[in-house]
Amino acid sequence: MKQILLKTESLSKSFSSGGTMQHILKNIDLELYQGDFTVIMGASGAGKSTLLYALSGMDTPSLGTITFGDKVISDLGSDGLAVFRRQHCGFVFQQIYLLDGMSVMDNVLAAGLLLDRDKKALARRAGELFAAVGISQETQKKFPSQLSGGEAQRVGIVRALINRPEILFADEPTGALNSQTGLDVLDTLTRFNRQGQSVVMVTHDMRSARRGNRILYLKDGIILGECSLGQYEHGDRKRHEALSAFLEEMGW
Repeated sequence: MKQILLKTESLSKSFSSGGTMQHILKNIDLELYQGDFTVIMGASGAGKSTLLYALSGMDTPSLGTITFGDKVISDLGSDGLAVFRRQHCGFVFQQIYLLDGMSVMDNVLAAGLLLDRDKKALARRAGELFAAVGISQETQKKFPSQLSGGEAQRVGIVRALINRPEILFADEPTGALNSQTGLDVLDTLTRFNRQGQSVVMVTHDMRSARRGNRILYLKDGIILGECSLGQYEHGDRKRHEALSAFLEEMGW
């Protein structure tokens, strides 16, 4: 049986806009499991990113609970959530948000040093991760403005993994990349997942979604359905057909 990493009970998120209450997430009960590559899909405005931000402690729910291990993180204040994110979560965004005044290596080390870890040990781990994603030592000395989009996103993945997070959250990680560069990033995420890294990714892209073993479809703030695809294998036509049929059933 898979180990539950994180679960929600009656998770809801609402806010007032122009005097009208907008209900973005509605009573979501969800379990995320160790080692899964979970993909969240849905039309624009379905609440995908809002759900990701709530699960990761970047936002707080209006109602309901989010539990990580034996800790109810939805009860934490802003300082407690910041500590939770640093200790347990990694983040990859569509926009990379690297610091322009720091080298690639220093961008990654800065994220690790937030946990007061040994700099030499961090540098060794960073070097291993950079090698795994194909970032050379020469590139590690460059500044973000000198990187291609694909290089910057792979650096973002290294930064997200430097603290050995239990869950890697990715919000449209290929959205700003061209086709081949996006494929390289997906291959990188898939490779780390096969090594045991749990991934939760929001996407509207079929090609990206096929990388997941579990697909959740969000509509109007509720999980309308889910699809199990098993482990990703390149060129698996049946996988594409199964996902296409599922999305058609969901009204994609």
